[in-house]
This record gives sequence, structure tokens and C-alpha cells, in this order.
Amino acid sequence: MVLQFASLLFFIVHYIAFVGSVNDEGLALLSFKQSIEDSTAHYIDNWNSSDANPCSWHGVMCREEKVFSLSLPNKGLAGNLQLDAGKLVALSHVDLRNNHLSGSFPVELFDATELKSLILSGNSFSGPVPEEIVNLKYLQTLDLSQNSFNASLPSSLIQCKRLKNLVVSRNSFTGSLPDALGTNLIRLRTLNLSHNSFSGLIPASLGNLSSLQGALDLSHNLFNGPIPASLGNLPKLVYISLTCNNLSGAIPQNGALMNVGPAAFIGNPLLCGPPLKTRCPSAASHPNIEPEPLAVGDSSGKRRGGKWCWIVIATVAGTVVGICLVSVSFCYWYKKSYGCKESKRTQGCSFEEKSMVRKEMFCFRTDDLESLSETMEQCTFVPLDSKVSFDLEQLLKASAFLVGKSSIGIVYKVVFEKGLTVAVRRLEDGGSQRFREFQTAVEAIGKIRHPNIVSLLAYCWGINEKLLIYDYVPNGDLATVIHGRTGMTYFKPLSWSARLKIMKGLAKGLAFLHECSPKRYVHGNLKTRNILLGENVEPRISDFGLNCFAYTSKESLPGEQMTNGTPQEGSPYALTPTHSSTPGSCYEAPESSKLIKPSQKWDVYSFGVILLEMISGKSPMMHVSLSGMDLVQWIQLSFEVKPPSEVLDPFLTRESDKEHEMVAVLKIALACVHASPDKRPSMKNASDNLGRLVPLT
Repeated sequence: MVLQFASLLFFIVHYIAFVGSVNDEGLALLSFKQSIEDSTAHYIDNWNSSDANPCSWHGVMCREEKVFSLSLPNKGLAGNLQLDAGKLVALSHVDLRNNHLSGSFPVELFDATELKSLILSGNSFSGPVPEEIVNLKYLQTLDLSQNSFNASLPSSLIQCKRLKNLVVSRNSFTGSLPDALGTNLIRLRTLNLSHNSFSGLIPASLGNLSSLQGALDLSHNLFNGPIPASLGNLPKLVYISLTCNNLSGAIPQNGALMNVGPAAFIGNPLLCGPPLKTRCPSAASHPNIEPEPLAVGDSSGKRRGGKWCWIVIATVAGTVVGICLVSVSFCYWYKKSYGCKESKRTQGCSFEEKSMVRKEMFCFRTDDLESLSETMEQCTFVPLDSKVSFDLEQLLKASAFLVGKSSIGIVYKVVFEKGLTVAVRRLEDGGSQRFREFQTAVEAIGKIRHPNIVSLLAYCWGINEKLLIYDYVPNGDLATVIHGRTGMTYFKPLSWSARLKIMKGLAKGLAFLHECSPKRYVHGNLKTRNILLGENVEPRISDFGLNCFAYTSKESLPGEQMTNGTPQEGSPYALTPTHSSTPGSCYEAPESSKLIKPSQKWDVYSFGVILLEMISGKSPMMHVSLSGMDLVQWIQLSFEVKPPSEVLDPFLTRESDKEHEMVAVLKIALACVHASPDKRPSMKNASDNLGRLVPLT
């Protein structure tokens, strides 16, 4: 009896000690830990009940000792997610993307009523998304992409009116979209519904999404009916993708719909009109033109003519309807069986449809194709490099692939018959800038030659057409290499030696711009999207000098008359970049928000942010939108109170023998992002400090 009592007392004492050692938030997270398997790096092994609170645990961030972020992406976590989120009263961010979590939607998360961001992409969740998602009234980002969710989107989702980013691509969602989707979720900046089985009409209300950025992606679904003309009301730079659906009728020719090429519409056999080569029947092309009345004749002739006319109309209509039904049935069967399904999660168009992109011309709209050749014949083609072996005619005949769009223009990858590849930027709104000003600016850029700067090879100038032709850099941009992108099935993080090589090359290129180029230039728009990677991950700085071509206001354009002479002070073609007005750009120096002359210390700050991004593996934009502080502030704070391993990209912690180098780079980065421009090092100084670490390999 005494022995039993002692055992019971021992159990009670240890239970009290266990409960007393960690707070309720810690207990909630420990229950989460018990529900999953940490199958790779044992990243959450330091989640211990002996801690007073969980604020020092891997993947956990606190504010005023309350957990506000749980971020465990790419950690190999598996199992069914169970989290008593009701105890995490300040939880505003959950990021569990790219793991192996499974089961139904974790409804416990609905108890986290302060949640602003929920990212569950790249897992194996299945089943419907519950209607209770409406409980998350502060939700701004919802990313459920690359799972196996099915059924319709919850009708209550459109009541989450603070949503800015909605991504549900690559699932098995079905049903139609709510008619009020674009009316209620007016704050949406990102909307990606691609690679599902949504059906029905595309809601006309999507045209109300005036805050949309990047792309409206409805591709690879089963939407039918006409394309709403209201989509033309979307912002000009939004790329609309409707590939592989069952859409029909004439493509509206207005607004944003006129800025996309045929690649946005392929896989819809019943669509017609520009930019497709399929001509619409005259009635479909001109829906507002009423048919002419029959000529008035004698009554018998009228009756006979009317009778035969209606017979012909009925016959033709019946044939057309029959063909349409067969086409729709075939398209539906083709989509289900072969056409637009490659695997469980991946859909794509047929080879013939994909090959259509290769024939996309510089001018998207087919009614412009004839005028393009005319205007380009009047253009001046100027090579800036001795290795340019093509002329304007060969350039226009080459195959062009759309690569991207920006406020400055559209970028194509252009492949010539013999395999030569270049990048061509078609400047937005040909405009009427004066040739001498354009020539002065472009030829100044063309003189810059450095292994870590993308070379401008040639340019074309005309009243309505302006093209810049660059070296093509084949291996994508630094942002994609660091963070991957939606839809990637394989992602291999960069090693420390590769990252250091990129940092050194980038520093050398910037130092050359600042110190050794014909003028002491400022890039002014440096970010990871503008750092391209060549062979052996050699970095190449792109988009240098382009801000001077970015015009949004016609009133600010120079006069139309041709003139001789050089650019005057303040000319839009002087190689002084203007401050970007894009909100929330985390690469810009704090002082750049003031109307002051750009300085090289702006570039130093941007360089420092890029270093921090490469060291931590974290996106600056994500930190601003989710944690309330930018990446610079977060690392400055964390570096003071946490060990370096807490700041480093988890993939780099495996190279523990190089941690001293990582810390040295971290200190250089923090010096570059000093709040005071005067206390930031020059790029030459930063480059020299990086060069002292280890030799390039």
C-alpha cells in the first residue's frame, strides 16, 4: 500500500512539474509535435517541455511572448495535422508548405481567429474545405495549392473580405465559382485557380479586381461559355491565362485582354478572333450588327424566299449546333482522358497547343501583325556588339516565347533558326520619344561590359516600336533558385559555396557599375528577380538603366518632334533611375521614399537585403506581409537575441563547418542595410570583404 501511494505521489509530482514548466501555448505546440513525424532533419527536436515558453523553439516566432508565427516549410513533416490553435491567441501566420502532411482540412485552425496567413501548399491534404473558414475574418493569404482538396470552394469564402492572396491551384476542386467572387474579394492581389475541375461560366465580377497583380490564372479547368468582356477592366499589367478550358465565342477586344497573346487562350477549340488565327463567323465577330431585312417583293416570292431562307438557316444552324456539340463532347472527353491531364496533380495542353507559343510574334494582336512589319520596316536597327550576326528581318522571323511583363515592357526569349538565342524587351507603349535622347541613353548602357552584367547587344527604334536586344541568360533568376516557384516538383537548395559565388559575382558587378563604368551609375532597382544566373551559377545583373524608360503618364512624355542634340538635365533618358512607386518593395533603401536624387548607397542597401535573403532563405516580401516587420528588422532583432543558426537557412545548417563564413557574410549584409546611408560601406569595400573569405571555386 505504501509502495502504491509512493508511486502515485511520484507520478503526480512529475505531472505537475511537466505542466508547470511550459505554458499553454507550449502545450498546444507539443501536441502538434506528437501528431506528426519529423522525418528528415529532426528540426523540431528542440521543442521541449522543460522550457518556460516556446519562443526559442525552431520555427516559432513570438511577439511580447505570444506565439504569432509557426513557420515550418520544407521540413519533411508527415502525418495528420492536429493543433489546438485556440490556445495560440495571437497566432497570425501558419506556413507548413512543402511537407508530407495528410488528412482532411485541419479544422482546429479555425480557432485561431487572429490568423492572417495560412499556407498549406505542397502537402497531401484531401476532402472539402469546410464552410467554417469564414471564422478567419482577418485572413489575408490562403494558399492551398498542390494538395488533393476536392468538392466546391466553400460558399462562405467570399465573406473573408480581407483576402489579398488566394491560391488553390493543382487540386481537384469542382463546381462553379460564386458570382460575387470579384465583388466581395475586391482586395485580391493574387488569384490562381488553375489545374482543377472548376466548371460553369467565368463570373463577370472578376473584372472588378482592380488590385490584382501578376496574373489571373484560370487555366486547365472546365469553364465554359464566353469570356466576360469585363476581364478587360483588370489592370493593364495583369496577365490573364485561360488555357485549356471549354470557352467559346469571340475573344473580347478590350483593355487587359488585348495585352495577352494566343498562348493565353489555347486549348479552347471554340474560341475565335484575335489573337488566335481562327476567324469568327461575321455574326459572332460583329454581335451588334443586325441582319439586313429581306427586300420587299411580291407576296408569293416573299413567302417562297422566306421559306427557303428559313430552311437554309435551319439546316446551317443544325449543322453548326451538331458540330459544336460534338466538339464540346470531344473536348470534354479529351480533357478527362488525355488532353489536359498529365498526372494526378499536373495538367497540360497537347503538344500541338504548346507548340503554338513558339509562333507568338512580338505583337500580340493579329490585327497588328501587318502593321508591325510596316512600322518595323521604318525602324532603325543598331547593333552595339561585334558578335551581333543578325538583322531586323531575321529577328522578326525568329520564334518568340513570352518570358515576362513589367511596367517597362514585355520580355521575350527569341530563338533563331540556327539556335542563337537572345532576350528581347519590347518597351511598353511605343510612344513618341525623340530618337537622339533614346539613342544617347541606350548606347550608354550598351557600352557597359562586365562578366556579371547582362550585355545590351542591339536596339531598334521607331515612332511606334522600341526593342532592346540582350544576351540571353539561360538558368532563370535568383529569386526562383532561392525560393522555388509554385508548381515545381523538385527543388534543390543552393549549397553555401554556390551562394557565396553568387554573392561575390553580384558584388563585383555592382562595384564595376559604381566605380569603373564610363559614369558612376546607380542601378536603382536591384532585387533577386533582376539577378539572372548563367553557366555554373554565375550571376548577371539585368534591368540596369531601364527605369528611365518607365512611363505611365502621357503628360510626362517628351515632345513628338525629332531633335538633334543631347539630353537636357532632367531628361527622362538620362541614366538616373527613378524611385519605384511599387508599394511594399523591401529591397529599397529607407531614404528612397523621399524625393531626393538616387545614390549608390541605395544599391548597397538592396545588395544587403539580397545577402540576407540568401543567408536566411526567407522572402523579404513574405516577412513584410506576415510578420509586420521586414526581413532586415527581423534579422537585426534575431541576431541580437538568438544564435546564428536561428537566422540561417535550415538547409545551410548542415554545413556547420562553414558557419563562421556565413556569420561573416551576415555581418557584411547588416552593415550594408544600416539605416544611415553614410554608415553603409561602398560596393567596392563590400566586394573586397567578401573576396577575403575564400577563393571562388
